[in-house]
Amino acid sequence: MSRIGKQPITIPPKVEVTLGAGNHLMVKGPKGQLTMQVHPSIIIKKEDGKLVVERPNDERQTRALHGLTRALVQNMVTGVTTGYRRTLQVEGTGYRVELKGKNLVVYVGYSHSIEVTPPEGISFVVEDRNTIFHVDGLDKQLVGQVAANIRALRPPEPYHGKGIRYKDEVIRRKAGKAGKGK
Repeated sequence: MSRIGKQPITIPPKVEVTLGAGNHLMVKGPKGQLTMQVHPSIIIKKEDGKLVVERPNDERQTRALHGLTRALVQNMVTGVTTGYRRTLQVEGTGYRVELKGKNLVVYVGYSHSIEVTPPEGISFVVEDRNTIFHVDGLDKQLVGQVAANIRALRPPEPYHGKGIRYKDEVIRRKAGKAGKGK
């Protein structure tokens, strides 16, 4: 049996979980609300302040969906209580970011600036001399995807380390050309 799928999900006091018709799950908390359509072969039960994810049989697909569904529901509960944040850093001469309303304007060595419009539920925060910025939101998958899309605008290069990288990312550096030998 799935070790992750077996674990119950504790519902914090300010979070309201609603199981609707057709396996429709809605999680509402202090930061906002998230919804998810649960696969029909997975059963979610609410028992004394905890959510339990169960599977009716041991078929391969059902076993695969068991742990996945439990992890997705846990991410929804965490998202509506604390939210998710991905921190990125811009490194390079003249490279910077700034906020223009809700949009993020990125200057990373191109002849033009790139304006990134946040999707619904995502916000940007710029700090530290316009080189460090955060992508905030409720949905873990969406926060990660938006951060990856911004990083893809100018991925870090291995010779000088210039580009956009995650704050905790380590770039493996290359030596470059060796000098002319005597």
